[in-house]
Amino acid sequence: MTKIYQQIVVAFLALTVYVKDVTSAGCLSEVDDIDYPKSIRSDLYRGEQAFTVSMLDAINKATPNENIFFSPYSTYHALLLAYFGARNETEAELIKALNLNWPKNKNHVRQAYIAEKKSRKMRSDNSPIDFASADRIFFSKEATLHECMRDIFSEELQVMDFRSNPEQCRMEINSWIANVTRNEIPEVLNAGDIATDTNLVLGNAAYFKGQWEAKFDAKDTTKEVFYTSSNKQTFVDMMHINGTYALSVDERLRAHVLEMPYLSDKKGGISMVIILPPFEPNSLDEVLKRLTPDTLNMALKEGMAREIEISLPKFEFEQNIELLPILNKMGINQLFGPNADLSGFSVDKQLSLGDAKHVAKIKVDEEGSTAAAATVLFSFRSARPIEPTKFECNHPFLFLIYDHKTQAILFTGIYRDPMTQK
Repeated sequence: MTKIYQQIVVAFLALTVYVKDVTSAGCLSEVDDIDYPKSIRSDLYRGEQAFTVSMLDAINKATPNENIFFSPYSTYHALLLAYFGARNETEAELIKALNLNWPKNKNHVRQAYIAEKKSRKMRSDNSPIDFASADRIFFSKEATLHECMRDIFSEELQVMDFRSNPEQCRMEINSWIANVTRNEIPEVLNAGDIATDTNLVLGNAAYFKGQWEAKFDAKDTTKEVFYTSSNKQTFVDMMHINGTYALSVDERLRAHVLEMPYLSDKKGGISMVIILPPFEPNSLDEVLKRLTPDTLNMALKEGMAREIEISLPKFEFEQNIELLPILNKMGINQLFGPNADLSGFSVDKQLSLGDAKHVAKIKVDEEGSTAAAATVLFSFRSARPIEPTKFECNHPFLFLIYDHKTQAILFTGIYRDPMTQK
């Protein structure tokens, strides 16, 4: 089976498929007369938040003692491409997993996808935040596509000669990824990953780099203890800063929720959100059980600006995720099986997917954060706790890179153990 890779400079999901000859019909309608609401982008990323929580839970259960980092945004976008070509039971499976129970029809989702893409392009102009994301549908030239798919996805679609020159196709796909990811990912697909019987690769490549709105001073960084558990401690480079930040003492999550904004020239910017549970056994797992789109959004809305001293470890780590078992646990099974129905893409081919992987890494230092890939001691009682003057990330915590404008979770992770950093 051909291997598939997702890599990101935060995430890239490439799904290599095998094709069997089966007559099919149907296509995503290019236009309709429905007056779509202006909230369609937030509707789309409301579903992405729920997808993020589900994916985080599945990965955490698969790797309960490790650091975690991945891009739900990138994975979600790659699976959206599959959704646009899916039909029947395969489509129903993706609707459930991607939380697409809000649209009037599939074209409603496409309008949200287009609106997000336009907004991202406008936002990138002269912004100090560097966030880039691109989708691609690499089709074999032997496949007969629905004409409307050629029109609707003209920017995403790229025809490839997999059968005659698979190695050249592999190099071209790698070159596209390297371009989107600022050469952070020079080679994702290895020799042999693209074969003569490859007919389709779906992919998303994404990159993020942001400077803190208020930078840490490197001279204040000191060696301090990080408590992985009650009986395991490690010294880390701990950064320190005093400033005014939005902080919520959240009783629903039973954790403190801090927003650290990245430098932006517009309202509704991007922040790192740190969710710090009490330093108690299983407290992080308890927070994850309570984490939902509703509890997250309420915690962010209730954040109050206050003067606070922050201690945050410098960290940099990379994670390789076998994505297929994770997606299976999330209910995406038929898409990767022999009965997959992707007849919305092609008039004369039945497409089925093989495998998926996700490789992601992140770097957080005094300057800010870079997310990249070759595709994060308060005790709670029944009464409301005292408002803290210190926010010390000296034990395991959850972190998100959160886009306030779209309410999308771009990246997320759990920082548990400095000793597992790569």
